[in-house]
Amino acid sequence: GLLRHCSRFFSLPSGYYGVGHLFTILAFMALCRIKSIEALGSSAPGEWGKLLGLDRCPSTKTLRGKIKLLAADGADEWAAQLCEDWMQADPANAGILYIDGHTRVYHGAQTKLPRQRLCMRATADYWVNGFDGLPFFKVNCAVDPGMIKVLEKDIVPTLEKQVPNQPTEAALAADALRMRFRLVFDREGYSPGFFKRMNAKRIACQTYRKFTADNWPEEEFSPHPVKLIMGGEAEMELAERGTRLGSKPADQIWVREIRKLTQSGRQIAIVSTEWAATPAEIAGPQFGRWYQENLFKYAREHFSLDRLIDYQLEPIDDTTQVVNPAWRKLDGEIRKRAAKLSRRKIRLCDLTLEKGLDPGPIEHHMETAETLRAEIEKETAAIDLLKVQRKENSKHIEIKELPEEDRFQKLAHRSKHFIDTLKIVAYRAETAMANAVREPLGEHHQDEARTYMRKLYTTEVNLRPDPTAGTLTVEIHSLATPKDNRILQELCGQLSETKTCYPGTNLRMIYKLVSD
Repeated sequence: GLLRHCSRFFSLPSGYYGVGHLFTILAFMALCRIKSIEALGSSAPGEWGKLLGLDRCPSTKTLRGKIKLLAADGADEWAAQLCEDWMQADPANAGILYIDGHTRVYHGAQTKLPRQRLCMRATADYWVNGFDGLPFFKVNCAVDPGMIKVLEKDIVPTLEKQVPNQPTEAALAADALRMRFRLVFDREGYSPGFFKRMNAKRIACQTYRKFTADNWPEEEFSPHPVKLIMGGEAEMELAERGTRLGSKPADQIWVREIRKLTQSGRQIAIVSTEWAATPAEIAGPQFGRWYQENLFKYAREHFSLDRLIDYQLEPIDDTTQVVNPAWRKLDGEIRKRAAKLSRRKIRLCDLTLEKGLDPGPIEHHMETAETLRAEIEKETAAIDLLKVQRKENSKHIEIKELPEEDRFQKLAHRSKHFIDTLKIVAYRAETAMANAVREPLGEHHQDEARTYMRKLYTTEVNLRPDPTAGTLTVEIHSLATPKDNRILQELCGQLSETKTCYPGTNLRMIYKLVSD
């Protein structure tokens, strides 16, 4: 889908490089692991130009200027259209969706971003992936309000519009157990109140359960074949009960609790509001959620997911809620003193008289105990006072209420969002090609498919256009081993069968394997 909608959402002033050239070079950079625009300047511009059908690729300055124009044009609408296309093309994988947050640490000094996880200044991105692990879209948050708020405000409204094959209102009324689609996330999204609100919308939710204290009898567990995302089956020991969640009456909801018994005897609890699925159909997606975690790890390493695209800043909406610095300072002091108080109590409890009943040791023992009691009383009084002061301060305030020295701007996200969407396209293309070579690699080497593709993307080729025959032959140089060449020969046949024309021409692309 790289060029499918680019002319609809983007335009550039007249110039040597068109929209299609820029989209193509940026996607090729992602596939070839050119991690920054500046790094492209270290590559042969003429060779990159041939891939674009031109005499050279754009310079760093030109490419940066064009990206800025494109990102300000229609990047958000383009990303939304691609997401809709991907969901419509694969509705089965859009029916079960993985949601997870990714923290992008900021090491710069241009703005004092709020501290996120690990007490580091960062922004948060929330990603939505299909059941097969492929990404659909992401939501950027300069100030992270938490997964539940992002789900309700940004993600769910988008999914309600874009997820295909949702049941009609009549179908939902006829079947009380039927849901529109299912959301799968980690414990950050655990909230009985949120489950109840989504259940009212007929949207199923599932996650790991919090606060599991007791183990179920092992006699309740039985083997279930669970289908894995990448194919095949795994046998899991599963058991199921109905469970009521929620401490507040308004949040209480009955859910299904599925537990997996591991070989070590540990029980992993999953809660779900999807009533029409089998226990295996609930356990499979929950444990398959790690494909999304693997995406973050892989994309950070190979697609420079966390790299800044530019150094621009933007103002934040004055109504954005942030943690009150005064509240944060008091809360930190309370935590510090509480830890100190805990250590004093432990020392008092561990205090023992070890030298009999002689007056000297007894007197020393009593003095030490009295000193610890006095310190405990002092710390307790100080903590109580700090708690009163903390209660007088609101935990969250709006940006406009912050003191001037604590105000900050957010990182400009348009260019980043535009480039990340191109990287999603590149990742999905790489995944499709990796899936094509996974079976020929053999049963014990299927995890090497992406390594094979990375090697292939940097292999030299000959480009032979033939305007008379209407073809563009891509002659790929020989790889390192006969096995690699056999796999490449099969891949070339599959690519040639697509009868793809080079963008902007009527030249049909033919792929062949040749030796040096």
